Formats: sequence, C-alpha cells, structure tokens
Amino acid sequence: MDTTRNERLAAWMHENGYSSNSLAEAVNTALERLTGRRGKFDGSSVRCWKAGRVRWPNAATRAALKHVTGLDAIALGFVPRGRTSPIPVPPPQEDPDDMKRRTLVGGIAAAAAAAAAPGTTGPRRIGMSDVERLQREFARVIASDHRHGGQRAIEQRAAALADEALNLQNAGSATQRVRSSLYGAAAAFRSSAMWAAIDGRRYADAITHMREAQALAELSGDQAIKFRIWSHAGTLYRHMGRPADAFAANDVARNLHITRRDPMFASLGLARQMAIHGLAQDRSGLRRAFDQAQAAMERADPGDHRPVWLIALYDQAELHSLALSAHLAVGDHPAAEYHAHRCLSALRPHMVRSRAITTARLAHAQLAQGAADIATATAMQIPAEAATRHARVSRMLQEFGAALRATAPGSATVQTWTEHTATWRTTA
Repeated sequence: MDTTRNERLAAWMHENGYSSNSLAEAVNTALERLTGRRGKFDGSSVRCWKAGRVRWPNAATRAALKHVTGLDAIALGFVPRGRTSPIPVPPPQEDPDDMKRRTLVGGIAAAAAAAAAPGTTGPRRIGMSDVERLQREFARVIASDHRHGGQRAIEQRAAALADEALNLQNAGSATQRVRSSLYGAAAAFRSSAMWAAIDGRRYADAITHMREAQALAELSGDQAIKFRIWSHAGTLYRHMGRPADAFAANDVARNLHITRRDPMFASLGLARQMAIHGLAQDRSGLRRAFDQAQAAMERADPGDHRPVWLIALYDQAELHSLALSAHLAVGDHPAAEYHAHRCLSALRPHMVRSRAITTARLAHAQLAQGAADIATATAMQIPAEAATRHARVSRMLQEFGAALRATAPGSATVQTWTEHTATWRTTA
C-alpha cells in the first residue's frame, strides 16, 4: 500500500496552528454539528492522515474536514480511491444527506478556498507563519529590554509591533486560532511597552499601555500573557507607592489557573507579592512569600514549555533580586546585602539591566551599614551607560550620592565619588 506522506494536510495544520489532537477535536465537533453524532477521532487518527495511511476518509469525515478547514479533501492532499496522486477528480458518489450537508457548508468553503488560492485578487490568508514572525520580533524586544531597559525607543518599538499585529486582523482571512494568536501577540508587545515605561519611570504612559494590553489579552484568551500584564500592573503600582493597588493587581495574576498548572508562574507571582510586602512594611509576609516562592520554583519542571519572556526573566537570580528590593524597603540591610550577592552570582550574561540595578541596590545596603568606602567602590562598578541612560539606575545613584554626602561629608570617599560621576557627563 502506498503511504506517501500527506504534506498538504501537514502544511495546512502548521500554518493554522493545529496539533494532531486539536484538529481531531475540531473534526469531532464538526461531525456532531453535521450529523448529530460526535466523532471519535484522536491525535493518532490525524497522524494516520498525515502519514498517508488513510488516503481517502469517508464522506462524513471529508465534510467535517471541509467544515473545519474551508478546503475540500483533494485540496488537503487526500487521494480518491483508485488514484495514485491528488489530482482533481470527482469524489465517490455520496448519499443524499451528505450532499445536502456539503451544499450547506459549500458557500463558506468556496469563499475560504478562493481567499487561500494563489493568484486570486481577494484578501490573503493570514496564518501561523505571520504569528511566528511576530514572535521572533517579540524575542528581539525582550533581548533589547534586558540589555538596555526603560528606553523610550523600546517602548515605541513594542507599541508599533502591537499595532502591526492588530493590523493583520484586517489584512486577510484567518482561522479563529490564528486570530487569537494575533491578539496574544499584540497583547505581548503592548505589555513590553508597558514594562519599558515602568522601567523608565513614565508611569502615566505605562497605565495607558496597561489598559490596552488588558483588553487585548482578554480577546486572546492567553493565560500566560494575562499573567504577565496583571503581574506588571502590580509592579507598576508598587513603584508608584500604592501597595493596596499592587496587592490587588498581583492577586489577579496569582489567581489565574496557569499558576496552578505551572509552579514557575506561581513562584513569580509569590516573588512579586514578597516585594509588595516590603513596600507595605510587612516583614513576616515578606519572609513567608520568599519561602513559598522558593518552594514553588523547586517544584517546577524545567522541561515544561514556557513563554520566552518568562524564560528570559525569571530564575533564582530574579527571586533574590526581588528579595533584595523587599528587604531594602523594610530596612533590613544585612539581609538585603545577602540577597544582592546571591543575585549577582546567579545572573545570566544577558541580564545587563538587572546587574546594574542590583549593584546600585547593593551599594545602598552597604552604605546603610556604615561601609562608605566599600559602598562607593560597588557603585563605581556600574557602567556609565546604565548610570546615565536608565531612569531607575540614575535615580538610585543620585540617592546614593546624597546619602553618601550625608553620611561622610567632606571625606575623601565623597571626593572620589564626585570625581567619578563627573566622568559620566563627558561619556554620556
């Protein structure tokens, strides 16, 4: 028996974002709508279609496939009985009921097929290849954020890509799965614009991005991006000094079912809750949240598939970074210094922005313990670019300089710091 692989079906599934299991489920649902009886296909059934072991499904299955894809069986690469290749020949005679059902879905199918056919003048077909291109751009935005952080150019680029993803919704025909993915991509870009604005202390802009990101995430139905947006909202309100709003927003993220499915999401939600406890001066809540976040991280399966933004951001170093922020907020400077050193030792090379922020916080923790010389040497390790171009780092170093002058007025250490910061004006 000829079992030539059905490349057309496999290509359609890839382009439209269907796995074997999800296509089987869609065909089963279509069969129920067309015949009144739910189909019994599963992923192995679809794999048989792709492998060519089933060359010509029965009439009801062909009708269901057409209902799902908008394409007839031959266009999907199936071969009528007695033929050796998928040439356009009439299919076997169907019974009257099947013919009626085919007629019922034929108008929609013909329109979809015309839109997908090359050389037509209608709108083009939007598929998963468009989504994948946007996802590659999203990875670039994430990488740029970790190198530079807070820059208005990153915010503007992310917002423009969000608009590009939305424009694709009107650029052609697409399956519901593809449309949901486009909304998810737009929400992801808008959440990156929101984060860049938070990191640059442009809070009014961040709120604008947040509101649009939340609406797009609802349209996408993507739990991971919903988590990211609401978790960012908690961080936004924390930076604005509004702990009640920060707790409320972070709780929305922590109550999404993705945190029950994947402990890594639960761990990040708890870690950010810990930072809010610091702002609220709740030491016991801070310590409890750290222990819970650590335990959840240890339960997480490192082999699970996770979105690129989570992989790039959250690890043991980030947990210690948030603990550092929390302990600084409550004035526990020895604990803050401990977590700073743990963070710096675990930071991955691409976390350039995070290294600058952590180093600035470490300098504050050391100065608060009376080690002015050591703290100044620490602060001087921060590159001039981060010190002058990153809003959060710049502000922390300005505050460090003010605290240093108050702690050791007229000292050689203050003079060293003053001379060092003067070089930033010439290199900025």
